[in-house]
Amino acid sequence: MAKKSSAKPPSRTGSTGRGGKSSKGGKPASRLTAIAGTVIGLLVIAAFALQQLGVIDLEVTDSGTGQQGSPAGTSSSDVEQARQQLEELTIEEEYDPPGYDRALFPHWDRGVEDNCTTRQVVLLRDGEDVETDENCQPVSGSWYSPFDSETFTDAQDIDIDHMVALKEGWRSGAHAWSTEERQRFANDLDSSQLWAVSASSNRSKGDADPANWLPPTESFHCDYVVSWIEVKHVWNLSADPEEEAALREVLDGC
Repeated sequence: MAKKSSAKPPSRTGSTGRGGKSSKGGKPASRLTAIAGTVIGLLVIAAFALQQLGVIDLEVTDSGTGQQGSPAGTSSSDVEQARQQLEELTIEEEYDPPGYDRALFPHWDRGVEDNCTTRQVVLLRDGEDVETDENCQPVSGSWYSPFDSETFTDAQDIDIDHMVALKEGWRSGAHAWSTEERQRFANDLDSSQLWAVSASSNRSKGDADPANWLPPTESFHCDYVVSWIEVKHVWNLSADPEEEAALREVLDGC
């Protein structure tokens, strides 16, 4: 945003020579400088007013890279780290072995914190002004769903999304894990695997990867793929070529 200059216009009296008398050669230049300063000041004020009205955009971008700053909460260092982590993922055609069952990923452990389940911990973590009953179940509060930019005041309207869905994890390598490993994956509070989001957006996503589904809120796409890549990297899960291409495309715009 442009700022109004605080510098005062140059003096209109011109430079002084010996004896304090004005130099005849400096007076016209001084007047021109004063006029120019006034015009520039007026232009700055006008530009600021137009920017406040939304008529023009005075934001400055890095012309050297041609990229704008990442939206939402993702920093440039987060994006660079995601790019590096993506390079370290195994890229291979997707394999969907038979035998998947959600029960193979025991989730919503009890007693994670005090008497709270994993779901309840995420609701407490991601909500605002959350109050719970004696069973740690939220009875009031509000939850913002970053997938679709909606806010809810009933915890029943919120799903806890596995960023990398359990079945996607199965297809990406979790089929070879022990039940204990799959349980840790399904209740992972250390990475960005678990998100409190609207039930409708979570069910719209299903078990799709970013090649087939991205959140309705486009400004969240950078955060979404950074989280997706982090989870796959932490858990040493593979990505298929179409998934990799979709992740790179989003990162290129971050």
